Order: sequence, then C-alpha cells, then structure tokens
Amino acid sequence: MRKTLYLKFILGYIIFGFFGFIVVATFVSSMTLEHIKREKADALYKEATLIANTYASDLYNSETSLDTVKKQLDALDTYLSASIWIINPSGRMILDSSSPVDLVNEVMIENFDPTITAGSYYTMGTFFDTFSEQTLSVFAPITSNFKVKGYVVIHMPMSTIQASRDSLLNISYIMLVILFLLSLIILIFFTEMVYLPLRKITEATEQYASGNMHYEFQVDSEDEIGYLAASLSYMASEIARAEDDQKKFVANVSHDFRSPLTSIKGYLEAMLDGTIPQEMHEKYINIVLNETERLHKLTNSLLSLNNLNTKGMLLDKTNFELNRVIRNTAASFEGTCRSKMLAIELVLTGDTMYVNADMGKIQQVFYNLIDNAIKFSHHDSVIKVETNVKNNKVFVSVKDSGIGIPKEDLKLIWDRFYKSDSSRGKDRKGTGLGLSITKEIIHAHGEHINVISTAGAGSEFIFSLLKSDVDYED
Repeated sequence: MRKTLYLKFILGYIIFGFFGFIVVATFVSSMTLEHIKREKADALYKEATLIANTYASDLYNSETSLDTVKKQLDALDTYLSASIWIINPSGRMILDSSSPVDLVNEVMIENFDPTITAGSYYTMGTFFDTFSEQTLSVFAPITSNFKVKGYVVIHMPMSTIQASRDSLLNISYIMLVILFLLSLIILIFFTEMVYLPLRKITEATEQYASGNMHYEFQVDSEDEIGYLAASLSYMASEIARAEDDQKKFVANVSHDFRSPLTSIKGYLEAMLDGTIPQEMHEKYINIVLNETERLHKLTNSLLSLNNLNTKGMLLDKTNFELNRVIRNTAASFEGTCRSKMLAIELVLTGDTMYVNADMGKIQQVFYNLIDNAIKFSHHDSVIKVETNVKNNKVFVSVKDSGIGIPKEDLKLIWDRFYKSDSSRGKDRKGTGLGLSITKEIIHAHGEHINVISTAGAGSEFIFSLLKSDVDYED
C-alpha cells in the first residue's frame, strides 16, 4: 500500500511533466504567436504610417522621383524583413520593394478592397490570392487634401513570425526541462529525507504493534523526523525493558515463593508419613515457621512496593524530629548487632533536626538501609549513621565496612529481586526488594539516593531530605 502511494506520487509527477509540455506546445504556443503577431503588426503599422506620410506622400505630390522612393523602400525592406507596396485605391501596383520598377508591365491586385481589415489596420491571409502562404498585411492610407490617394501595404510572411515564436518556445521548453529536473531533485530529496525515513518508521511501528519490541531501526537525521524516530525507538526500548522486567519479576516472585512453599510442603508431608520421627517434629515445625515468616515478609514487601508505585501516591508529610527516628530505628537492631558483635555509631548534627517528610516511610528507609548494612558487615565492625546540613537539605549517610558491592552490580542493586552472588550466600531470607522500596520512597519525596561502594571495603548510602523551617515537632 505504501509502495502504491509512492508510485502514484511518481506517476503524478510524470503526468505533471507531460501536461506541462502539452500546455507549452498548445496554449503557450498559441498565445505567444498571437502576442508576436500583434507586436509585429503594431511595429509595421508605425512604419507604414511613416512611409505614407513621407516618401509615398512626396511621390504622389511629385516632390520626389519613383527611383528615390524605391531605394528608400528597398532599405526598409531589408531592415524590416518585409515587402513594402504602394498601391492605388483601384489595386494597381505603384511600387514593390521586392521587385524592380517596371513601368511597362502593369500589375493589378484583383478584387482589391481596402476595407478587408474590417476596421483594423492589418489582415491575415494570402492578400487577395497574391501570396501562396499566410501573410500579415498592414495598411496605411496615403492622403492628400483630405483624400485617399493610395495605400502603403507592408507584408510579412507568417513563417517569419512563427520562427520568432519557435525561438521563444525553445526557451520555454528549456526552462520547462530545467524546472522538471529541479523538481526531480526535490523529489529525490523528498524521497531520501522524508519518504524513506517514514517508511522505516512505519515498518517499525508495525513491528512494535505485532509485539516485536526488540526491532531496531535507525534514521540518520537531526530534524523532526529524526527526533520522531529516536523517540519511537526509545519508547520501544523502554517497553521492551518493562516487559523484560515484568518477566523477570514474575520469574523471581515464582522462584522466591516456590522455594519456601516446597520446603513447607516437603517437611509437612515427611512429618505426616513418618519420615521425620515424632521427636524431631519440633525442630522441623520451627523450620516451617521460619519459611512461613519468609513468605510473610516477601508478601508485605510486594504490597509495599506496589503501593509505592501507584501513580499519584499520597504521602503523609509532617515536620518531625529526624534524630529521634534514627536513634529509635538503630535501637531496634540491638539484639541483632549483639549476636554479630556489631556496633552502630551515630554522628548526628545537633540535638534535634526537624525535616518535612512522611515519618513512617522514612523510618522504613532507615530500617532497610541499616538492615542491609548489618547483613553484609563483618563481625566486630562498625556501622556509621551520619547527618549533615547543606542549605535547606539534610543529607543522611549509612556506611558499613563490609564486603562492598562489585562495580558491575552498582547499577543493578535498585532493581526488584536483584541479589548479587555474594548476597545470596550471605542472606538466604532476603527478598531483594529492600533497596528497591527505599529508592521508591526517596523518589516519592522528590529527593535522591546514591551509593558509593568498593568491593571488599564496604558501602555508603546517602540520601537527602527537605529540612523543616520549624524547631518543634507537630
């Protein structure tokens, strides 16, 4: 269909060129001939009038000789490329610039009628069958004492006028060819700059509509079409990435749910069929409870992440004291830190620090970051939580000296369910959603979170919050 439309466009272009030549060959030719004919008639009439008022008038008044007038008319004949006659009202030839003077053989114009011009000053035809071809004949009366003594008639063959017409038409044809070639260049330019890119874009949209979001195309252009192609390609890549993320998400959820469910089912069946003896039931019931707790934690994380991703999510922002939230969150990890022989060092700016944010969600951020730091810290190490104030922002840092994050994993740690190889070994109960939830919460506040990490040396997470302009708690 697209090719048919383009072929129609080419066919229309060819038809346009064909009819252009037809118009020039017919209408323009006719109009040019008529214009040149009138122009020649006007010029010849002026010459005929001048001759009638000078040479011819002097001849009829016997003020000059026939030979003298003949010489003058011969010169004008050559100049005008036209025959000049002087004839009597009866049609008798007095003088003909194209023939020598012959006083013996009289030449008569049969049926001569000066009114043939029908009120005009020129006529077209063979001039009373005198010529064998079409001729333009111009009349100018020779008057004396208010009487018409004769006529000056100038004849110009139509072939001469048509030759002038043809020379002008040749210029028109050349200009038409030049315009046709220029329009062809424009057509080629249109094809290269508009049609072919649009075909690529159309083909790409068909591929995307059929579900092939990995289809790649390129339009090398810096104009609006190039921008459209780049935007379409970017859109497709984002959709493809979203689809891949969705597939990965489903696969990860399935995997993380299947593992504990398989364990629960296996242990319960083993206890029911006697594979696990009665005296060991308590041990495996505790394992089942741990797996159930893992499922419960995973479900809660998924619900939290889904709520955070809801468009137009509402935050319950208040002015609250940040230092107290940090202290309370750190205190909740006292038992875990004691078992791993870890210490949490708090370096907080001022006794109190008020920020404007959703206190519950910021508390969850601290919990996730500190929990993450504890998981990957070595025994007998220190986790440092520090705050700094710059302008109207409070920058919070959670730093550990644990195993760190490999460089190739830094951009992936925010993805849902992502776990590095080292984290899988360290924390089998982790959901891989903590950092993803943390990032969503911070971004929902219009703030940013970054990570600085070196493998084997530890990691530092830094995020910002809006400082409150009050010094009391709401």
